[in-house]
Amino acid sequence: MREFQLTTEYIELNKLLKLLRIAQTGGHAKIIVEEGEVVRNGESEFRKRAKLIKGDVIKVLGETITIV
Repeated sequence: MREFQLTTEYIELNKLLKLLRIAQTGGHAKIIVEEGEVVRNGESEFRKRAKLIKGDVIKVLGETITIV
């Protein structure tokens, strides 16, 4: 389980995937999201620009990330 320290009000999902090197590029992040690989707070997330806020729990490709 990983934690991501949020320093702004929110972070877009595709940016988080790139920052944590889960996705190699923005295009790769888009594919991961479109293929249903992302679960946000227990529900599938298909919006690549979903605004993630503190308290969100993201599961992607076997990893769990908590936004703190």
